[in-house]
Amino acid sequence: MEERKKAIAGTCNFSGVRPITVDLPYPEIKISEKNKSYANVLTQDYCGSVSEMTAIVQYIYNENRMMVEHCPIAKTVLGIAMAEMMHLQMLGQLIILLGGDIDFTIRQRNGARKMWTPEYIETSECINNMLCRSMEEERNAITQYRKHIHMINDDCINKVLERIILDEEYHIMILKSLMSE
Repeated sequence: MEERKKAIAGTCNFSGVRPITVDLPYPEIKISEKNKSYANVLTQDYCGSVSEMTAIVQYIYNENRMMVEHCPIAKTVLGIAMAEMMHLQMLGQLIILLGGDIDFTIRQRNGARKMWTPEYIETSECINNMLCRSMEEERNAITQYRKHIHMINDDCINKVLERIILDEEYHIMILKSLMSE
């Protein structure tokens, strides 16, 4: 056990890792007016099976699995996770401004509620599987954000979602390049 700790400590230094985002500013986090229905839609992006919460936990799991033998890839994955944390924080602000709640529960139109669960995470030992799954989840997130943009009639919110999509598209590009290495 002590040898493994030394290997981990000496293998990968994460100081200086920064969020991996498109080099564009994010729109101001504001809303046109309170709307609990919109808040409920955003809870899916916040903590659903396809969500920032799920992405963060998935990326951190993958980074932990990679850090000893694949440090450069682990650092990149951590940078992507950090960007997803920023997205989660922005969505949380929007949900609160809209009059919603951020208790890691999705609120559906029919009144049903579903709490975030680690069952949304896929575990794998194979780096290619991890990267492929991450690309698939990024694509799913983009599809869901676009769907939500059509459901939400608030330009302030939609600008934030559109900006998040740019990061998700960038993450796919980064993940593809990691797969080719």
